[in-house]
Amino acid sequence: MTKLSSNKNKPVVLKLVNVVKTYNSGNIQFNALDDVNLEIYRGEFVSITGPSGSGKSTLMHIIGLLDNPTSGQVLLENIDISRYKEEQLAKIRNVTLGFVFQQFNLLAKTSSLENVILPLLYSDVPGSARQKLGIEMLTKVSLEDKLANTPAQLSGGQQQRVAIARALINDPKIILADEPTGNLDSKSGREVMDLFHQLNRQEGRTIVYVTHDMDLAKEADRIIIINDGKIKIENKNA
Repeated sequence: MTKLSSNKNKPVVLKLVNVVKTYNSGNIQFNALDDVNLEIYRGEFVSITGPSGSGKSTLMHIIGLLDNPTSGQVLLENIDISRYKEEQLAKIRNVTLGFVFQQFNLLAKTSSLENVILPLLYSDVPGSARQKLGIEMLTKVSLEDKLANTPAQLSGGQQQRVAIARALINDPKIILADEPTGNLDSKSGREVMDLFHQLNRQEGRTIVYVTHDMDLAKEADRIIIINDGKIKIENKNA
């Protein structure tokens, strides 16, 4: 049975209402998401976990506005964006969401600073302000001494911190992290998790964290376990 969240006094940033995502495989139809209802509250740290093929990635794509549901609603700050076209969604993603992936997705021959300010090329931030903001974000993740380094000159943990700085550059409403420690050793992974906690607790960042690791999932305010496209348990941690 789904437990009720204790976040009712917080504003809802993102809401899924009766969301279904259907795929076709040959003559077979299956629901990767099956009547999912979910609210993400401002300033909370949510983890999403479940076995392989459970619907985690599909749920992440819907939350991240990378795909539209087959049916149901996606409400971003009470605005229904369920049927927005890709061009509209791309603009919203760039200013509303920050993404951190297992693969760091950094440009190989580009400096840390240039990687971080890349999203600003598609925003209204003037060129004179971009570099200042980039330095500020890299300082936030303790990489102010690595501004000119390319990814090959950084450790895995440092590359992921550059990716986090890049995710922060547009001051997103939600940070979506998809297995961000999956390619890291335990020490670097711990540092990245501590950074997410710091961003959440000290800056009030809303973080949605997808992981197959239950120990990491338990570090969140809420654990959402998905299986066969359905949310089976929503567990509020003390």
